[in-house]
Amino acid sequence: MSVLGIIVEYNPFHNGHLHLIKEATKKENFQGIICVMSGNFLQRGEPALCHKWARAEMALAAGADLIIELPFCFAVRSAYYFARGGVSLLASTGIVSHIAFGSESGDLEKLNTLADYWQEETPLFKSRLKHYLDQGLNFPAARSRALEDILDEQEDLKDFIKNPNDILGVEYLRNIKEKKLDIKPIVIKRTGSGYHSTELGKIASATAIRQALKNNLPLSRIKESLPETSFKILKTEIEKGYAPVFEEELGNLILFKLRTMPEKDLINIYEIKEGLEGRFKKAAFKSADIEELRQNIKTKRYSMTRINRTLLYALFDFTWKQAQLFDEYGPQYIRILGFSETGQKLLKKIKKTSPLPVISRGSEVKKALTKSENPVLREMLSLDVKAGNIYSLLYPRINLRQGGQDFTAEVVRKG
Repeated sequence: MSVLGIIVEYNPFHNGHLHLIKEATKKENFQGIICVMSGNFLQRGEPALCHKWARAEMALAAGADLIIELPFCFAVRSAYYFARGGVSLLASTGIVSHIAFGSESGDLEKLNTLADYWQEETPLFKSRLKHYLDQGLNFPAARSRALEDILDEQEDLKDFIKNPNDILGVEYLRNIKEKKLDIKPIVIKRTGSGYHSTELGKIASATAIRQALKNNLPLSRIKESLPETSFKILKTEIEKGYAPVFEEELGNLILFKLRTMPEKDLINIYEIKEGLEGRFKKAAFKSADIEELRQNIKTKRYSMTRINRTLLYALFDFTWKQAQLFDEYGPQYIRILGFSETGQKLLKKIKKTSPLPVISRGSEVKKALTKSENPVLREMLSLDVKAGNIYSLLYPRINLRQGGQDFTAEVVRKG
């Protein structure tokens, strides 16, 4: 059985994402497409533009068959752990044969070479990494410099470690190798605008689309960048008052949390290392909004993305202990956000092949939280529910901000 897996955020689903699905399905006659998708908060430490059910609907309308939620504890982590959670979930279905991902280079052979370097973590690599970290560089920059030193004679590989999608692709490959999975990678070369580009067009980045909405440009300006179905869904979400959601809306919640949390508790928050708790605390009292807070925390060693994620961890009380626990046990459930007719058939197979429980309806979420005998599952799922409760406070329309939407929202069905 050939089933394609894709690990995604779809923030929102645009023409570049559609291109990947179309190109990947040319490689093999797949019997279905399964997407593992981040929920309401994303890998860069930001809330999604629109909620997870709307984004699941966009994916199904564009040809995906089954949408599984990537738990919060993996969705908001660095590239390695994001990839680890996604790859583990795809593997846990027991039916995924291939994984497709976009890449700036589109060169699977060279991405595999880099994955081998990172996987081995030779003494030379470790020493060069420590050298650059000691100089005050943040981890991504230090890793890039360490690899550049090792790859000094392989100029063609150096550019790869600076491209965000190439890096993520390497992490997918690394996790497949680590777990010795029988999943074949398919790499699709990205076309159009770069990841961080703010230029609109037929193939625009998700960043450009979000920035256009943040700048209050007319919806018509982003129409050509999205499949027609995605545009209609996004337009409806905006008209209803569920979207757009931007990170600035989190500012007051985060400032409140940091100002009221005892400094001794801050040290337990994931990614806050000893000595930084005071910096975060002081910055919270000196800052009036989230942008000022970031600038007051920023150091040479802390990238802005890492700061964003760490602020989110503080808001969620996400601790070092929890991260270690979840990394040890991996995903504990398969949470279904949506499916097509084909997806429903895949789901029946998964229930027979997967060691993990499948959670679909809101009543099943509530039951798992209160009655599951697995404490790791309960703790992991409670973070997803907390994410929903916090996210709903960010909706533009105030009378939509009720909590508990993970218990009441219906699975998205297509066909």
